[in-house]
Amino acid sequence: MTATTADLSRIAVRSSRFGDIGAILLTILTIICAVVWFFPLYWALVTSFKYENDVLSKSFSLLPEHPTLTAYIYMLTHSRLLTWYLNSTIVAVSTTVLVVLMAACCGYAISQLRFPGRKLLWWLILASFMVPVPALIVNHFIIIAGVQLLNTYPGVVLPQMIAPVTIIIYKQFFDSVPRDFREAAVMDGASEFQLLFRIFLPMNWGVTTALAIVTFIGAWNTFLWPFLATKTEDMMTVTVGIVAVQDAFGVYYAKLLAGAVLAGLPVATAYLIFQRRVTQAITLSAGIKG
Repeated sequence: MTATTADLSRIAVRSSRFGDIGAILLTILTIICAVVWFFPLYWALVTSFKYENDVLSKSFSLLPEHPTLTAYIYMLTHSRLLTWYLNSTIVAVSTTVLVVLMAACCGYAISQLRFPGRKLLWWLILASFMVPVPALIVNHFIIIAGVQLLNTYPGVVLPQMIAPVTIIIYKQFFDSVPRDFREAAVMDGASEFQLLFRIFLPMNWGVTTALAIVTFIGAWNTFLWPFLATKTEDMMTVTVGIVAVQDAFGVYYAKLLAGAVLAGLPVATAYLIFQRRVTQAITLSAGIKG
């Protein structure tokens, strides 16, 4: 009996050692992946603080030898960056408000109301995952051009309102609300809109906040559709404007990367502030898609 106990103890010690080694290797691998992912961002930030001659220098340095804000000053004074910021803000905020509002209404209707074609509508929303949004770009362009909305805010915003995952998430959470709340409110004479905005949405503010943040970040970072839908610099978003700057500036890498850093600064700040909500929304979306 004693020998058996000793053998089990030795096995446990060996297993613990192997577990510690595995944890160390996994930690090292995680650090390597993090460095590989972060290094391009770091290099872009460092390059934006260099003079153009230093960027093209053959010497390699992880830090700028002569730090300067020349590229940032040039971008702020010789481009329409502030106008592009305003356009991106208008587009991102409008898209976020409309997507969240329409998704909440649609999710509530499918979850709580009974009407003809309800199941067909639900299956169509689920089936929309099979169609990638870029595949609809040509149709969007033809429709928006046909109604004379190219190079306008509605023309940029409307095609970005296709967000079936938001509807699905809302429906799932509305399904989880106990029926007693709805029945009690209906007995008190509450309308469907009152039920949605006074009972169902307040019980899911965390989900709404998370979805709104992720939708805003996605709308801000969108490039393809704003690139096709805008024609003049006055209507360009910041992601499209940076490309226009690239065409105008040529191979001035410091200026290009300074513009890229300024373009990504708002969403990076939003992510750092609302990191927990963003992670929650990504987890919800991954759970739906999985």
